Amino acid sequence: MKRRTLLSGAAAAGLAATWPAHAQTTKVVFGYTAVTDFTSVFVAAEEGYFKKRNLDVELKFIPLNSTIPAAIQSDSLHIGGPTPSVYLQGVDGGLDHVVVAGGGVTSKTITGIGLVARAGTGIKTPQDCIGKKIGVPGLGAFLHVTFRAWLKQNGVDYRKVNFVEASFPQHGDLLRGGSIDAVVTADPFMSRITDSGAGYVASYYSTFLPDGNPTIIYTAKRDWAQKNAATVKAFREAVVEGAAFIQNPKNNDKVRAAIGKFIKLPPEVLAKIQISPPGPVVNEKQLNYWIGLMKDQEMLKGSINVSQLIAK
Repeated sequence: MKRRTLLSGAAAAGLAATWPAHAQTTKVVFGYTAVTDFTSVFVAAEEGYFKKRNLDVELKFIPLNSTIPAAIQSDSLHIGGPTPSVYLQGVDGGLDHVVVAGGGVTSKTITGIGLVARAGTGIKTPQDCIGKKIGVPGLGAFLHVTFRAWLKQNGVDYRKVNFVEASFPQHGDLLRGGSIDAVVTADPFMSRITDSGAGYVASYYSTFLPDGNPTIIYTAKRDWAQKNAATVKAFREAVVEGAAFIQNPKNNDKVRAAIGKFIKLPPEVLAKIQISPPGPVVNEKQLNYWIGLMKDQEMLKGSINVSQLIAK
C-alpha cells in the first residue's frame, strides 16, 4: 500500500512537470476541520503542489464537520472534507455530491482519539456512559458514529446516551464548566484537556476499528466536478503527492509545520501530535464499510449506489 502510494506520488510529480506554464490559474475554496486527517491538503498547499498545477486553493476552516456538505451545496466551498458518514447521510438525503480524493485513514497505531471524561465523573467503562451528556464534534460525523458502534459492541444501547454537538475548540471549556460529562475528541484538543487536568482519557476506543478505512473524504458537487474535470484531476494528483511527502520520514518537520499553520498549534503540541496515515485514493469497498456501519445504526433511509459516488 505504501509503495503504491509513493509510486502514485511520483507519477503525479511527473505529470506536474509537464503542466503548461501558461495555463490559467483556477481558484478552489476548500473546507477543513481542525484534525490531522487533512494533512495531505495542508502539505500540498505548503509545498506548492497545488500551485504548480495552476490551482489557487484557499483553505477555509469550518468549525463543525457536519456543516461541510451544506457549505458545498451552497457554493461556499468547491471541495470540502466531511467524514464519510456525514457525506453519505447527505447523499441519502438527496445531495448529489461525489468523492474527489481521500484524507486520513483509520489505524490501530493512532491513540490520539478517545473518550475524555470530566475530572471527578468516574467514567471508565462503556456502561458508565449511560445517562451521561457527551459532546461530539458533529452529530453523525466520524467520532459520533464510531463511538456509538463501540458502545453497541460493548453491549450498551447508545440511545441511552445524551449526545450534544460541540466543536473541537469548545471541548475543554465545556468540561471545565461542567455542562457536559465527557467528550469524544481528538488531538491536539485531547492532550490539552488532559494536560490541564480538566479531564482524563477514559478510553482510546477507536483502536477497535479496522485499519485503512477513510476518516475524511474530499467531496464536491457532481455538476461542479464534471464541469471542472481538469481541476478535479489536478487536485487529486496534488493530494497524492502530498500523501507521498507525508510518508517520507525526512519530511517530518515540514509536515508538522504545515499542520501547525492551519490548525494553529504551538510547537510543544506539534512535536508530539499523532498524524493520521494518508489515504488519498478512496474506493467502493471503503465506502461500503461505512454504509454497513451506518445501516447498523439505522442512519440511512434508502439504498446508495456506491459505484456512482467516486469522481472519475
